[in-house]
Amino acid sequence: MNRMNPGRQPAPRIVPNGGGWLGRLRAFPALCAAACIAGAIAATAAPAAADEPAAQSKAVAPSAPQAPASAPQSAPAGTASEYIIGPGDTIQVFVWRSPELSVTVPVRPDGKISTPLIEDVVAVGKTPSQLAREMETVLSAYIRAPQVNIIVTNALSAFSHITVIGQVAKPQTVPYKEGMTVMDVLLAVGGLTDFAAGNRAKLVRKDPAGKDVVIKLHLQDLLRKGKMSENVNVRPGDVLVVPEALF
Repeated sequence: MNRMNPGRQPAPRIVPNGGGWLGRLRAFPALCAAACIAGAIAATAAPAAADEPAAQSKAVAPSAPQAPASAPQSAPAGTASEYIIGPGDTIQVFVWRSPELSVTVPVRPDGKISTPLIEDVVAVGKTPSQLAREMETVLSAYIRAPQVNIIVTNALSAFSHITVIGQVAKPQTVPYKEGMTVMDVLLAVGGLTDFAAGNRAKLVRKDPAGKDVVIKLHLQDLLRKGKMSENVNVRPGDVLVVPEALF
């Protein structure tokens, strides 16, 4: 009791809850729980935040252009010889920007043609491209940078046919067509006779030097056994010879 005021109790000392070590001790569990919750929320939000820019870039970034499908390659074509001009053919000579020099002329029996500014030029035995280049060389003395194109409008020479002789149903000359084979020629002449030695047939053609080249054929194997390796391509001017069988 207070001696100064014997009838009055001393006022109790009030210590705030947050004050002192005791208050901090009591608040420690709550702080730990709050820290754990905050950590869990941050860990959950971090992957979502990382995925969001990636998703946005994926949506915005244009898709890579697809490589165009490669076009189907055509089967390699056989080597076809260019047409050889011969006597009796009719050719059109076209000179670019010079209509007065463009004419249509026949190939004379001597194998030559005549055009304006060019009196005589040998055409027989040449391809249209070869004749065009030769005429450009001659015309360059008269006009500047001439460009010539040769077109065979009517192919009547022996160089545009295949001649078939010997033991066939109808020996004759067959007009040449692009891609023609020995089988096509045989069908055009009615096939082999009963006396034909088809496996001793031969195909004769001229090489660029003018020499004869002989190709041996087995036509009976082609017709009876279907041996397609004997079905060779023919060229303009070829001669197919089918001999008679020896009994």
